[in-house]
Parts: sequence; C-alpha cells; structure tokens
Amino acid sequence: MTALSVNVNKIAVLRNSRGHALPDPVTAARVAIEAGCHGITVHPRPDQRHIRADDVPRIGAVVGSVEFNIEGNPFAPARGSYPGYLELVRAARPAQATLVPDGDAQLTSDHGFDLGRDAERLRPLVRELKSFGCRVSLFVDAGCEDVERAAEIGADRIEIYTEPYASAFAAGEYARALDACARTAERARVAGLGVNAGHDLDQRNLGALLRAIPFLAEVSIGHALIGESIYDGLAPTVRKYLAILADARGAA
Repeated sequence: MTALSVNVNKIAVLRNSRGHALPDPVTAARVAIEAGCHGITVHPRPDQRHIRADDVPRIGAVVGSVEFNIEGNPFAPARGSYPGYLELVRAARPAQATLVPDGDAQLTSDHGFDLGRDAERLRPLVRELKSFGCRVSLFVDAGCEDVERAAEIGADRIEIYTEPYASAFAAGEYARALDACARTAERARVAGLGVNAGHDLDQRNLGALLRAIPFLAEVSIGHALIGESIYDGLAPTVRKYLAILADARGAA
C-alpha cells in the first residue's frame, strides 16, 4: 500500500501569522499519526516562513513508529537561526531526506532538479545524508530526461512533482500529464529507484495517480489535506485519504 505522509507546514503558517504558539504543528502531527497516517513531512526553509528549525526536533520527538521526512534544499547554507539543511538532518536523523531545489523567491516548490546539471553537486551531499542513516529522495519533474542519474549518484528514491498533473486534472484534460508521471515512475523503477509523489495532490486527483502508478511508495500531502480539514476535521480527513489509498490497493 502506498504510504501517506502528512505535511504539517500549513499549520505552522497559521501559527506564524499571529506570532504565537497556536496552532501547534506538533499537535497536528500527533493527531494525524493517531488517525493512521504513515509519516509526517516538514519542509523548513532558511527564511522560516512556516516550519521553523526549532519545530524539527519537537516534531521528531512525537513521530514514534511512523516515518519522519524532512524536505529542503541541500545547498541552502546556515542563516540566522536556520542551521542549514544538512545540519538539521544530522541532528534529527529522519527516516527520509527529500532534496528540493527551492529558493526564497519561490512561493512554494515549483520544479524538480535538473539532474544533468545538478547530479555531481548532489552526489557528495547524498552520500553524507545516507551516512546519517537516511533514505534520500530527489524531487524531479514528470518527464525528467535524466531520472536514471538519481540512482547513479546514490539516491534511493525520486519524488515526482505533481502540480502540473493536478492542474491538468482540475482542467479536465489530464491524460498527457498523468502519462508523463507514469513514464517517469517506470523509468525510475527500472533504474532501481523507489517512487514518491507530491504537490497539489488531493482527494479528487489522487486515485487516478495511484491507478497509473500502482507501485508508488509514498505520497506527501499537505496543502489540500490541511485545507480540507478546516471543514471536516484533521483526523477524519486523514482517514479519507487512507481510504483512497486502500481502495487503490484493492483495485490493483
């Protein structure tokens, strides 16, 4: 069954908007875990616009038997109270480190690595992260022409950036975008890589993706899931996503 990792960044956005302690992303992580999710994802950035560096160990302390996934730009240096991505991972020792080429100017992650250009810069960082005991996943675009290079430099998985698919799904013409995701996933699998997916996945578009990529290892979902939980509650929303995953497994 595909694992569901709940991204709690948006809880931190709400907290930071008031400059106080609530709502607490640690509590949100605990509720999601109790509802049955398989992992918790955070994506701390150097500008600390949502999850802050000091949130990482607090969340890491409550994940228990589920997986902790820390996303971030491995090239981002220390800045102020942000110690740098590698140092955060070194201290937290998550199950998975997901490397994403984001910058301060991006509102959210909006593209994957250019592995033809970035692979050799990533190679020593992948090696160092794996020395911490982490599984390493690289964020890539659907249709990535160099996906096999992720395996060559030692990564364990890729995460397919699914926003183009989600946008196409919302427009009602998504066959081409879904096929790009599926073809990239199959190439990665042939290269010996596990396949994750994330960005703008929701209850409407997730099922079609799971049917197209039945061997998908993990989906990381935050924005839509947290938004839907405003109306339905966090624990019930997590359970709805788990039901979609279970239905896809049954169909497979």
